[in-house]
Amino acid sequence: MNDKQTVLVVDDELKILELVKSYLEMNGYKALCAKNGREGMNLFEQNPVSLILLDLMLPDFSGEEFCKKIRQVSDIPIIMITAKIEEESIIHGLNIGADDYVTKPFSPRQLMARVQAALRRKADNAGGMDGGFLSYGDLVVDTEKRAVSRNGEPVALTRDEYNILSLLMSRQAKIFTRDEILEAIKGEDFGGFDRSIDSHIKRLRAKIGDDPKTPRYILTVYGMGYRIGES
Repeated sequence: MNDKQTVLVVDDELKILELVKSYLEMNGYKALCAKNGREGMNLFEQNPVSLILLDLMLPDFSGEEFCKKIRQVSDIPIIMITAKIEEESIIHGLNIGADDYVTKPFSPRQLMARVQAALRRKADNAGGMDGGFLSYGDLVVDTEKRAVSRNGEPVALTRDEYNILSLLMSRQAKIFTRDEILEAIKGEDFGGFDRSIDSHIKRLRAKIGDDPKTPRYILTVYGMGYRIGES
């Protein structure tokens, strides 16, 4: 199903490395394990890695620093494994480039489901990119013409609605915070109130036929923001 995709696991706890490696291999993945950031970076540079499972608390340098280094050269999915449960810590990790997170202690089965979902979103995103087009299901954005269609029918959007949708569609594995969305559509110096994004999202959902109670396209990640994809 996954053609032996390679997952890099970076964590200084040996028991977690062994557990995650075992579950990855049982699910058909190849696992590379590193006990610190430098070892993890070397493995990343020397192997074709499809996804990274990254502990935020490493002995040599932080997981945040590791994530930033990866993001300078790759948009590979990164799932944080963290003992930090404070919302600000999680949001910070997502803001610097992580795509998802799990908190310790975690269910190995849930972790595998998140790995599969992240790789599926990455494949869908890559497959949906065709020249100037972004797609998710029957929703298509023509970035050259700045046009949107659903199931082949044109959808009329305002400039801000189009900019929000194209931002979310451009990186479908990422959770965008309200501040990130606001900055993208208004610019860094805009002094607007970030809750205005919620109104834009509400109108955007209505126009693309997205039920806010059971959305197909734009998901609310409570306490964090919005993303395109499956719940």
